[in-house]
Amino acid sequence: MSMSHLYGRRGGEEEEEGVEIESFEVTDWDLANEFNPERRRHRQTKEQATYGIWADRDSDEDERPSFGGKRSKDYTAPVNFVSAGLRKTAAEEKQQLKGEGGSDDSDGAPSAPSPPRATAPKKLQMGNFRGNQSQRFAGGIQSGQGIGSWEKHTKGIGQKLLQKMGYQPGKGLGKNAQGIVNPIEAKVRKGKGAVGAYGNERTQQSLKDFPVIDSDEEEEKEFQKELGQWRKDPAGSAAKKKPKYSYRTVDELKAKGKLAGRSTAASAGELAQVKVIDMTGREQKVYYSYSQMSNKHSVPDEGPPSMSTRDQKGSGFALPELEHNLQLLIDLTEQDILQSARRLQHEKDVVVSLSHESRALQSRLDAEQDSIQRMEAVLALVERFPSGETAPGEGPTLQECARIFETLQTDYYEEYKTMGLADLAVAVVHPLLKEKLCSWDPLKDSSYCLEDIGQWRAILESRNLHSSAPDSNMDPYHRLLWEVWIPVMRSCVSGWQPRMVGPMVDCVDVWAPLLPPWILDHLLEQLILPRLQREVDNWNPLTDTVPIHSWIHPWLPLLQSRLEPLYPPIRSKLSNALQRWHPSDTSARLILQPWKDVFTPGAWEAFMVKNIIPKLALCLEELVINPHQQQMEPFHWVMDWEGMLSPSSLVSLLDKNFFTKWLQVLCSWLSNSPNYEEITKWYLGWKSMFSDVLLAQPLIKEKFNEALDIMNRAVSSGMGGYMQPGARENIAYLTQTERRKDFQYEAMQERRDAESVAHRGISAGVPTNFKDLIQTKAEENNIVFMPLVAKRHEGKQLYTFGRIVIYIDRGVVFVQGEKTWVPTSLQSLIDMAK
Repeated sequence: MSMSHLYGRRGGEEEEEGVEIESFEVTDWDLANEFNPERRRHRQTKEQATYGIWADRDSDEDERPSFGGKRSKDYTAPVNFVSAGLRKTAAEEKQQLKGEGGSDDSDGAPSAPSPPRATAPKKLQMGNFRGNQSQRFAGGIQSGQGIGSWEKHTKGIGQKLLQKMGYQPGKGLGKNAQGIVNPIEAKVRKGKGAVGAYGNERTQQSLKDFPVIDSDEEEEKEFQKELGQWRKDPAGSAAKKKPKYSYRTVDELKAKGKLAGRSTAASAGELAQVKVIDMTGREQKVYYSYSQMSNKHSVPDEGPPSMSTRDQKGSGFALPELEHNLQLLIDLTEQDILQSARRLQHEKDVVVSLSHESRALQSRLDAEQDSIQRMEAVLALVERFPSGETAPGEGPTLQECARIFETLQTDYYEEYKTMGLADLAVAVVHPLLKEKLCSWDPLKDSSYCLEDIGQWRAILESRNLHSSAPDSNMDPYHRLLWEVWIPVMRSCVSGWQPRMVGPMVDCVDVWAPLLPPWILDHLLEQLILPRLQREVDNWNPLTDTVPIHSWIHPWLPLLQSRLEPLYPPIRSKLSNALQRWHPSDTSARLILQPWKDVFTPGAWEAFMVKNIIPKLALCLEELVINPHQQQMEPFHWVMDWEGMLSPSSLVSLLDKNFFTKWLQVLCSWLSNSPNYEEITKWYLGWKSMFSDVLLAQPLIKEKFNEALDIMNRAVSSGMGGYMQPGARENIAYLTQTERRKDFQYEAMQERRDAESVAHRGISAGVPTNFKDLIQTKAEENNIVFMPLVAKRHEGKQLYTFGRIVIYIDRGVVFVQGEKTWVPTSLQSLIDMAK
């Protein structure tokens, strides 16, 4: 199709007999337009976008587009309307039906008259379509006939899906077939008014499908009634209604008065005197209380006025003054009734309040009377206590005072606590106890007056108050001990000899359960410990015949760590006394043995290394090993210290000073044609001198195994010339037996260790820091771990771990090397120390 078909010119069109003819010849403009792709095209109008080729064309459309921009709209042309499907009039419908009938009779007749407008031929089809559509919707749908009949031309999938879901043809949709069957009908409104302006618009189908309870008549009545409230005379002048009278009883009036009284905060008298002018209505009204104004719309059964007041009453009987006076009298009477009712209610409330207050005062009076009686009884008991004017020996005894306090606590507990009667013990009991304890000697009779003090503890001691020092808030029982019992003990300790330890220890043990912790600490630290320190300073281990542990150790259960300051001077004096000591003197071991478990392991090991081990080393160096004539006393002197020395220290001592000479003697003996039977006995004899603990040490085992290897090599090589018969077998048997014993002992020891570990379980304490861990490992491996006195490196304390010097810095162990300090692990440190 060429461009001239779309944009045809009117000049080339010809109209013959009402038929529009469009020219299709190619013009010069068409050729120029085709060969100019950069041409300017005009924008498509909205009508052209809607109707396409059926759109109206003005005379200007035949002209070629120019560069002048948009054309101005022609407002002189007639206005075109699109059919909206409105219902036609009866005459038009009849004329259309006649036209359709005529077209059916004669095929050659025209189908419709020519449209009056020039544009009718172009919109003929669209107009007919819209007209038919409007007629179809305006006429309504024919009661559901033929709905869905188009499915016969398809596969009918919609109907099949509905039937699978339980739908039955002819019934409504839904689980219970509650849906409507017929489509919703439309009802034509009479005029152009709003919805509801012409009455009810519901069809018969909607009333059938959606029935309602209230009828249209009732709705109309309600509407007319509400509408009449705003009319001056809704029913007309002819309709006259009889006036309705409302009657109220006194009870109803009181009830309304109560409601009005709740809504206002003023009193009834003030409400009656207030004058209120109401100007909210058409006429000015005067009220004499707020309750009248609040009740002006609350008249029961009061309907809207149907006619004017002048028409109701008549023009000959209008007495507004009389009505006003009557209404005024009614209002005043109502106010009097309400005031009387309120006054009566107020009086009743006052009576109830006074009765409650009377009962409360009576109960309080009874309580006060009971308190007075109890106070009189308490006063009578307190007056029985001795006073300053009472002569000595005339007042009650200590037991009678205790019974009085017990009575006060059990029968009059509130008064006892409120008035602080426990403080009476300071003035009452203290003099009696001082008089009783003045002749007491704690060292001779430690349990004297013990029961009396225990009885007063149960009476006076407060469980909620724990004093830690003498002050003004001290418990009465604590004050009793501090002011009465402590002075007696202070005088006793000042004249006590610390070496007579038994009586004083017994006295403290007996009285400790009755003493508060702070008083017991004061007795031990301030009275007894200074006396022990002075006695230790005067002690001389060389001249004193009484061992120091006999009068120091009994205080260990009581003083415990408080005795730590006494241990350094004791070790110093013992060290001075051991300078000229010889291992042959067994008294030193008897003196030192009780202190082994008292001193800390590190301090004890350091003391042994400094004072005992050098003496024992000299003794072993002087020991002469002679298989033919052996002197065993020096060896026995050294082995007697086995329980005092740690196994590692004793093993190191034997390794350096005994086994070297012992193995040399064995080698020299084997090189001179020995008697292997005597050598075997000699070997077993020396081994029997060692305990099982020492034999279990790896170094001791190694030395004895070395002796067996020397004997085996001597037997195998035939060293010494002549070989006894069976010597080789005997030595081999001895070696096998010793190895088997060692194996059995190791297995037994491992079993014991496993049992002890299983028995301890997880109850073993966990070290809190790295130093404690090193201390634990040193004790497990029998290694001496102790600080070096006044020795530091870069501010860090130096320690001896066996023969190694170490220091600890932030959880790392540093070992002293040749030129510098080297960090090492804990296991490597233990291996180096062994």
